Amino acid sequence: MVYLYLDESGDLGFDFVNKRPSRYFTVTVVAVYGQHDRKRLIKMVQRTLRKKINPKNKRRRFVKELKGMETTLEVKKFFYSKIQSLKFKIYSITLNKRRVFPNLIQDKSRVYNWVARLLLDRIDFNDANTCIHLVIDKSKSKPAIEEFNCYIKDQLKGRIDPNIPLHINHEDSCQDLGLNAADLFSWGVFRKYERKDKEWFDVFKEKVVYDDVYLP
Repeated sequence: MVYLYLDESGDLGFDFVNKRPSRYFTVTVVAVYGQHDRKRLIKMVQRTLRKKINPKNKRRRFVKELKGMETTLEVKKFFYSKIQSLKFKIYSITLNKRRVFPNLIQDKSRVYNWVARLLLDRIDFNDANTCIHLVIDKSKSKPAIEEFNCYIKDQLKGRIDPNIPLHINHEDSCQDLGLNAADLFSWGVFRKYERKDKEWFDVFKEKVVYDDVYLP
């Protein structure tokens, strides 16, 4: 059984004249192999939140999830030290937004779906012998969710054994804490390109099996 946690960093704004959007847009998948390691991953998110973010002896705003933008490097390193031995891989693709064709910049949903599909094409599904669970941070409207699901299933069906079911779930990252890991790692890849900041990326790079720029 394979669990794929997909999240993104950056934005899909393209107005570089009047606004200040990010130059890059990163989509990352954390592939976790087996129910045991998935449960362990989630437990370590909970432990990090409890020990490092919401300690009992400090009165502060209660934080429900780990976010790449908001979590300190010290806490990120603590979390990674707790999951480093687990069986998981990190896949990531980063879009150079300045190279996107002008006729596509108004159709952000299409751009997102295309980039996500390019990344999923890079994942090795040979270890998926029972089931594949693709979990995405819930941010789309219902029609957009249906469009994404149909598109991804159509694109992947030729690469997945028809006897292996593919489930796609759009979940709140506060409910499925596996998405927290995808957020943290996606932020690290994004910062490497957006700000030339590799400090966090270098901590977990041993787990990265694919990292590329689309439209360099």
